[in-house]
Amino acid sequence: MPENAPLISPDQLRAALSEFATGVTIVTTRGTDGSAVGLTVNSFNAVSLTPPLILWSLDKSSRAISAFNENDCFAVHILAADQEALAMRFASRDVDRFAGLALAKGMGDIPLIPDTLACLQCRVHQRVEAGDHIIFIGWVTAVSRDESATPRAALGYHRRLFLSV
Repeated sequence: MPENAPLISPDQLRAALSEFATGVTIVTTRGTDGSAVGLTVNSFNAVSLTPPLILWSLDKSSRAISAFNENDCFAVHILAADQEALAMRFASRDVDRFAGLALAKGMGDIPLIPDTLACLQCRVHQRVEAGDHIIFIGWVTAVSRDESATPRAALGYHRRLFLSV
């Protein structure tokens, strides 16, 4: 911590960060036992176009942390505004998050969710420990997009509410 830095509580920081509107994604991988693993993430960002790098972060206490630490492949699914229920399902505990989804398989056998706005398949470029999170920097190896004639709005998140952007 920087010298003479004021102590900011997690609640203060969370309240301030809720003022920043973000997109909503689901990140998936495959566990070492072969199970599909996925969760809703809004800590997603572009890092670089050349080379093609993105990042997202995950709390070290997450039940999914071992799957993402042990697998070098993952996919980021950018959600459409009409996929709020899917975002909530992947944010919930103790539910079968993948039930009823016609999954495709990506590199490394990772599960790919159908009908999202975009999907970025990645190999881990770097894992960085930062506070209580791990930052996953992914090298994008494949991209798919919804190219339907009528573009759909993206799902956003602001002040603990979903919105259409």
